[in-house]
Amino acid sequence: MTQEQGRSTLRERTTSKERAALEDRVARILEIARARGADSAEVAVSRSEGLAVNVRHGEVETVEQTRDQGFSITVYLGRRKGSASTSDASLAAIEATVAKALNIARYMAEDPAAGLADAALMPTGPLPDLDLDHPWGIDVGEAAELARICEAAALGYDERITNSDGSTTTSGRSCHAYGNSHGFIGSEVATRHGLSVAVIAGRDGGMQRDYAFTVGRSASALEAVEAVGRRAGERTVAKLGARPVPTARVPVLFSHDVAAGLLGHLVSAISGGNLYRRSSFLLDGLGQQLFPQRVQIEEWPHLLQGLGSAAFDSDGVATAPKHLVRDGVLSSYVLSAYSARRLGLVTTGNAGGVHNLRISDDGLDLPALISRLGRGLLVTELMGQGVNGVTGDYSRGAAGFWVENGQVSHPVQEVTVASNLRDMYRNLDAIGNDTLRPGNIVCGSLLIDGMTLSGS
Repeated sequence: MTQEQGRSTLRERTTSKERAALEDRVARILEIARARGADSAEVAVSRSEGLAVNVRHGEVETVEQTRDQGFSITVYLGRRKGSASTSDASLAAIEATVAKALNIARYMAEDPAAGLADAALMPTGPLPDLDLDHPWGIDVGEAAELARICEAAALGYDERITNSDGSTTTSGRSCHAYGNSHGFIGSEVATRHGLSVAVIAGRDGGMQRDYAFTVGRSASALEAVEAVGRRAGERTVAKLGARPVPTARVPVLFSHDVAAGLLGHLVSAISGGNLYRRSSFLLDGLGQQLFPQRVQIEEWPHLLQGLGSAAFDSDGVATAPKHLVRDGVLSSYVLSAYSARRLGLVTTGNAGGVHNLRISDDGLDLPALISRLGRGLLVTELMGQGVNGVTGDYSRGAAGFWVENGQVSHPVQEVTVASNLRDMYRNLDAIGNDTLRPGNIVCGSLLIDGMTLSGS
């Protein structure tokens, strides 16, 4: 056995012990809830530890080392629900928290939608290994040195970069366990590491700020440190000389940095809470043609090392791959057990949100998309919260680059892009293959045909 294989085996044994300990704690709390009179209960237990080291101008500014734990306990008395939480692991604190949840439930009104998810929806057999646990083992000194290198690469990119907002190295690891009275208890251990930097550039009295980052489950998945710094420098300098542009109706290309937000608005609109409250512009949208026929939007909860991967949702329901949009048609909502009951439907395994959402692409890189744009705006930054989830009206401050004859002309700032999300989805002219930004929702740049641009 090699040294690396030995370390891997030891890590697996340690992880197994951690998970077993948390699962045992969940089982004990469920037993306490049953003994205290709960008809049913569900328990979530989490432990996490992390390190964050921030460097500015080569000097360590802050070091944050965290270690947290939490116990969330929900009990049901018929269709009455009570929830309470604590960070104290002592038996007395756990018993007091269970008593508090039961007392809350006694005073709650009956809710026909309350209760555990159906037992048949729980995972059966061993949970899939999603390869989420990759401890870094980095210490404060090593983290600080990486941040220094990253910041130096950003500051050294161009002489017009005059200041730094700092560079931060982060590393975290968490263990989460969930169980309920159906007999299901499951746990997952995951790590998340990252590096980021932000710098400021100036020219002729004008100042611009931008940043770059990299994130992944394992340190080996992170982008090269110097490359992150250079990208931050390049992005910042490119914004110098930005100015408004005249009001017009033009195509708008949302770069991959901001494009995921457009899918986020879709997820919000088809989430159960907004649907049963009737606060969504996509009420009764299931089966409707929202996008061009070529568009597919899929959820991949079992993606290895995925930042949104999970074997079960917050209700303990087993996750599974599915289409949210198939051939442009909305084919699934995003539902928890509770919201599904409120709507007379079945949970989609999305209590707590979506897991690794991906949109299909048209095989075009960013230069090809800019060429296809012709004349219009490339948006690289969005500001404000001007999205109405009830009507779908979209109006946000934006910055980016003006494109003329298929070529970037000059940076742009102090403009507003406006339309309606239904129209934006329907008028999706092209989807890029530049899926460079990691996250739970990932997509390439999106070219929208015909938005109102309000400028000078």
